[in-house]
Amino acid sequence: MTEGESFFRGLQKTSVIDFPKKIAAVLFVGGCNFRCPYCYNVSLVEKTAPCISWEEVFAFLLRRQKILDGLCVSGGEPTLVPFLTDFLRKVKTMGYLVKLDTNGYRPEVLRELLHEGLLDYVAMDVKNSPQKYTTTSGVFPLDLQLLKTSIELIKAAGVDYEFRTTLSTELVSLADIDAMADFVGGGKTFALQAVSSIHSTLSGRKFTPPKQAALQEMRQALATRFQEVVVRAM
Repeated sequence: MTEGESFFRGLQKTSVIDFPKKIAAVLFVGGCNFRCPYCYNVSLVEKTAPCISWEEVFAFLLRRQKILDGLCVSGGEPTLVPFLTDFLRKVKTMGYLVKLDTNGYRPEVLRELLHEGLLDYVAMDVKNSPQKYTTTSGVFPLDLQLLKTSIELIKAAGVDYEFRTTLSTELVSLADIDAMADFVGGGKTFALQAVSSIHSTLSGRKFTPPKQAALQEMRQALATRFQEVVVRAM
C-alpha cells in the first residue's frame, strides 16, 4: 500500500437510519471520483478530514460487538480505496453485517465484493436521468454503461439493496424521475432524499429542496416500478 491508503476519514459510532432495520456504525473514506455540485461532504471528498487508523477502527468494532448489528461503509467513494476488500474480510470474521454506499462507477470492485459475500446491503446513488448525469455527477465524459453494469450486479446479487436520489429543484424534475426509473429498470427499493439547504457544498452553490407535494409526485411516479419507495430527510 502507498502512504495514506490505510486510513479512514470519519466514524459515526451509532446510527439507526443508515443501515435499514439495523443498529450500525458508519465508517467514512476520503476521496471521490464524482464531483456532485450539491455534495456537502467536502472534507471527505477533498481528503482534509482527520485520519483514523485501522487499529482504531478495529479496536472500536471489537468493543461494540455486542451492541452493533452492522457497519456501513460510506464516503467519499469507498470503492476507490485499495484496501476495502481486505478490510471487509476482517470485518465479516467479527460477525458484522456490512452495508456499502456507492456511486456505482467502479462495477469491477462491486462485483468482487459481492462475489466474495462481503456485502449484506448495497445502496447505490442514482444521480439523475441519463441526459443530466454528467452535469449532476461532475464527470466529463461519463460512461453510463459502468453505472448500468453496477445496477444489474446489485439487482442480481441476492442481497438487500436500494437505489437512491438526492433531490433539488435546480437539478431533478419529475420527468427526470421517470427517466431514472427507465434507466434502473425497476427493482426492490428506491429512496428519495431532499438536498440539504444549510450545508456548504462542493460547488459553493446553494440548492433548494423540493416542496412536499413535488416529493410525493416523484414517489408516486416510482411506485409503479419499485416494490418500495421511501422519502427520507437528508
